[in-house]
Amino acid sequence: MKKFIFMTVLMVFGLALFSGCASMTGRTAGEHIDDSSITTQVNAIIVKDPDAKYLKIDVTTTQGNVILAGFVNSRDTEARLVAKIGQTKGVKSVKSNLKVEDKK
Repeated sequence: MKKFIFMTVLMVFGLALFSGCASMTGRTAGEHIDDSSITTQVNAIIVKDPDAKYLKIDVTTTQGNVILAGFVNSRDTEARLVAKIGQTKGVKSVKSNLKVEDKK
């Protein structure tokens, strides 16, 4: 009988322990991989752009929604990047938090 109670308690604790293994973000592994792929593609677009490749631009992708943060040298560069990124496969939206860098 003691062995049965011990096994039952052990199973309850085991289930409680493994229930905490669910994703805290609510995203599947596939969604995370898709977002990583989009981020890689966006970074490639930035590096290939002659006016943006040396600038510090951070890219965050969540469920296909891309957020850009950092600095650009002009609004034209920002508009060009946003347009190119918006055409990338898997991108649902592009939000730009880019600021124009002061030229000194």
